Amino acid sequence: MSEKLKEFMEIPQQFVREGNQFVTRCTKPSKKEFIGICRAVAIGFAVMGFIGYFVKLIHIPINNILVGGA
Repeated sequence: MSEKLKEFMEIPQQFVREGNQFVTRCTKPSKKEFIGICRAVAIGFAVMGFIGYFVKLIHIPINNILVGGA
């Protein structure tokens, strides 16, 4: 029974240990890196927006044809 308790207590300790290792390895991005990340995210949003717009643009007429657009 005590083995299971030790194993149960090991999980949070391991999680905290790995979390501390992750935080110590992380570095704050420089201004140049941050701007690059922001540009990449903005371009991704724009591309996904245009894809969604064109899909909707094609979907509406096809839906009206299929449903019979009253």
